[in-house]
Amino acid sequence: MINNYLILPVIAHLFTAVLLLFFWRRTVAQRIISIAGSFIVLLAAIGLFTRVWNNGILVMQAANWEAPFGITFVADVFSSSMVLLTSFAGLAVSLFSAAGVARARMQYGYFPILHFLLMGLNGAFLTGDIFNLYVWFEVIIISSFVLLTLGGRKAQLEGAVKYMALNILASTFFLTGIGMLYGITGTLNMADLAMKVPLVGHRILVDVTAIFFILGFGIKSAVFPLYFWLPSSYHTPPSAVAAIFGGLLTKVGIYALFRVFTLIFIPDDFIRTLLIILAVLTILTGSFGAIIKRNIRRMFSYLIVCHIGFMIGGLGLFSEVALMGALFYLFHDMIIKTNLFLIAGLIRQQRGTMNMEKLGGLYAEYPRLSLLIAIVLFSLIGIPPLSGFWPKIYLFEAGFMTGQYILIAAIIIGSLVTLYVVSRMWADVFWKRAPLDDTSPEDRFKRMGIGKKTLLVTPIAFLAFISLYIGLGAENITAVVQRIASEMMDTTPYIRAVLGKS
Repeated sequence: MINNYLILPVIAHLFTAVLLLFFWRRTVAQRIISIAGSFIVLLAAIGLFTRVWNNGILVMQAANWEAPFGITFVADVFSSSMVLLTSFAGLAVSLFSAAGVARARMQYGYFPILHFLLMGLNGAFLTGDIFNLYVWFEVIIISSFVLLTLGGRKAQLEGAVKYMALNILASTFFLTGIGMLYGITGTLNMADLAMKVPLVGHRILVDVTAIFFILGFGIKSAVFPLYFWLPSSYHTPPSAVAAIFGGLLTKVGIYALFRVFTLIFIPDDFIRTLLIILAVLTILTGSFGAIIKRNIRRMFSYLIVCHIGFMIGGLGLFSEVALMGALFYLFHDMIIKTNLFLIAGLIRQQRGTMNMEKLGGLYAEYPRLSLLIAIVLFSLIGIPPLSGFWPKIYLFEAGFMTGQYILIAAIIIGSLVTLYVVSRMWADVFWKRAPLDDTSPEDRFKRMGIGKKTLLVTPIAFLAFISLYIGLGAENITAVVQRIASEMMDTTPYIRAVLGKS
């Protein structure tokens, strides 16, 4: 029974979403239920991570069907860490949504759909079955599409069409890969696949199948060249929705890539080279896109693309040190990107726009809040000893060890571009004087009550504190990513836990 605890983060979000449906028009009750549900999930996620860290991998066989014949749920250090970080971000977004989302959107199902989306994310992290992973991906896509279109503005619908079209294409590649995988192995259990795929004699067919998974997960992760749907859609929804999208949705694709390409398809020279080429191009295109953008959320969207390349590069290097760097960056990026879009939403509340040319004077008007935001921006850049600094050290070390100097150069360029665009944003938004324009919208933040102001600022401070912990407590995060990387390089404990085989 203790192993059944691992699906509590999924069940809790499901229960919260269903409960919210009974309060469809009562927005105050919805706010309270959503925040309480997210807090309960966070407690469950902390408990799950603690149990996995102390006791090892937890496995639950649905309906007591033994693997590989039934649906398996697995919580190892990697998946439980992802659930924990998702729970941090989910609580922050629930708090921000209580004040930052319009009442009309709440009355059309915003909060239930948000929790269905979070349920899908946790389900994807905890599944041990490749087809079940596809099912959870579809739950995520459907929920995110509803959140993206909620409100029905023209820009939202235009972004949603691009988002949905590319994700349907990604799902097609993913499902085709699953079909090919089942055809050559006769199983879909990930642990069983880890044992059977290396025994397949036709290696070209295995590589072709692996490419289908790279295409499917790569589109979902916004990897070059099919990344353009992300900056075209992430700037259109409310900031709370954009925060979940920017912080978590692309990361579930990265999680799937790491899970599949360290457990099922161990990268050979061809796959490693392909991943490194994709990483370099993703970093460069994301960097160049961020330079030319003057809208805060569009700029952040391109930075998501740029930094996805850092993680893909770590997977392509495929050494324990490289995986440590990529995982460390993944953890950092989930928290930072969620917070950046919440900050963009706060700036919009204060100034009514996210166009940097029309902004200014925020530091003079809100000095303490500006310093809080500065901590987040410094972490994004990677100023030592904050959270964005440490993973690059591991990636550089792994790059030098394998002679991948082009990847190292791309990471340096991506880092310098991040420094440049964030410095420009700080100068334009915070330091320069506010434009003298009588048509500027009134500062809505000032007119808010203390309760709403608290709900907008608290999640930003909460995630900033977590980012500080990741950076200043880097030795603890290093211990976690080192253990995950070790388990990725030696998958025997995972296989033994799921199948009971030595």
